[in-house]
Amino acid sequence: MEDLVIGSHVSYNKKEGLVGSVKEALSYNANTFMFYTGAPQNTVRGPIDENVVREAKKLMEENNIDIKNVVIHAPYIVNLANDKEEEKFNFAVNFLKGEVERAKKLGINLIVLHPGSHVGLGKERGLDNIIKGLNLVLDEKDGPVICLETMAGKGTELGTTFEDLKYIIDGIENQNRIMVCIDTCHIHDAGYDLNNFDEVLEKFDKIIGIDKIGCMHINDSKNEINSHKDRHDNIGFGIIGFDNLMKIIYHKKLKGIPMLLETPYVSMDGGKDRTYPPYKFEIGMIRNQKYDSNLLTKIRNYYK
Repeated sequence: MEDLVIGSHVSYNKKEGLVGSVKEALSYNANTFMFYTGAPQNTVRGPIDENVVREAKKLMEENNIDIKNVVIHAPYIVNLANDKEEEKFNFAVNFLKGEVERAKKLGINLIVLHPGSHVGLGKERGLDNIIKGLNLVLDEKDGPVICLETMAGKGTELGTTFEDLKYIIDGIENQNRIMVCIDTCHIHDAGYDLNNFDEVLEKFDKIIGIDKIGCMHINDSKNEINSHKDRHDNIGFGIIGFDNLMKIIYHKKLKGIPMLLETPYVSMDGGKDRTYPPYKFEIGMIRNQKYDSNLLTKIRNYYK
């Protein structure tokens, strides 16, 4: 089994379900993947076909994809930090409970969650709401793990600092069911200097612990450090840069941790109507550990 666990976001639709997700990941030469179990902008979810799940697991086994490294991303509209309206808070908790049950049926152990935004309620109340909500969701001792994503700090987002995440984690009763997803674009935009990643990782280890990293989102950033804007860029084409991202991806202390790309689709003609996934090419570049300045042109030519 290779040390590099690399993949990307893939689609998941009603027709092919998890089988389609596996096929897409394989087309990118990936050995892991991440998916939403429905549209990320809403909470509509369809039934899970057990036959399709069995077929997907068989396909993964045949192609050396360890299902332990596969990740579900919860929809970002779910906000545990906001208890301004009790009905909405309860809905968020119940929906996440449902996502945990869906993860169980799919055999997936990792669920990435945006911690939430306090929407004017204040940081402390927002963080305490997240703890309260997660303890309701993670009420059983064993089950899928929720990985809190590091956030860029846009608006009233919480989880922007390692200290925020530590505060949440310390409040979770079932410690074996809570981890962190480090997003490289987000921590850069939040003010962590990835030119000195060893120092950043050391700080994370002291505050939270490297053993709490469940997965990572590997993205370049269109923004200067500490911008709090959250705009992803393609690998090597942003401010973070290819060399810094390679040092992160191949860091000896992060060996075996699932690395997942969420980089922008590439526009065919400068517009938004025709865009195509870059992942096959970015994963190839990462595996070769050599920056290709013509990458976007190659992607456009491939999809012509």
